[in-house]
Amino acid sequence: MTRVRMDKWLWAARFFKTRALAARACELGRIESNGQPAKSSREVRVGDLLRVKNDSGAFEVEVLALSEIRGPAAVAQTLYRETEASRELRLKLAEERKAMPHFEALREGKPSKRDRRALDRLRGKR
Repeated sequence: MTRVRMDKWLWAARFFKTRALAARACELGRIESNGQPAKSSREVRVGDLLRVKNDSGAFEVEVLALSEIRGPAAVAQTLYRETEASRELRLKLAEERKAMPHFEALREGKPSKRDRRALDRLRGKR
């Protein structure tokens, strides 16, 4: 096997849960192959440099092996090697996200009993 479709390889390498999601990412321009936007039917070859943007972040990977079959995560990780710059950038962004304060979304409706007690304590009633 010397060539595999882009959407199949992205699915087999576990960047996306389904081939349809991988194809959609290609359509939206979230996948680049050797610096050019990649269509889902484009063929991936060993040695290609891919930029993949998905929910997990932006990855820059070099293709090491080809596969059309989705296997375990341990096998999928052998299909590519992430560049050092990409790994460092993702780790940096993850740490920034952890450092940001976490806010709870406002609840709909009236306050719960716990919320009411917290409001009473804040107002100094109890």
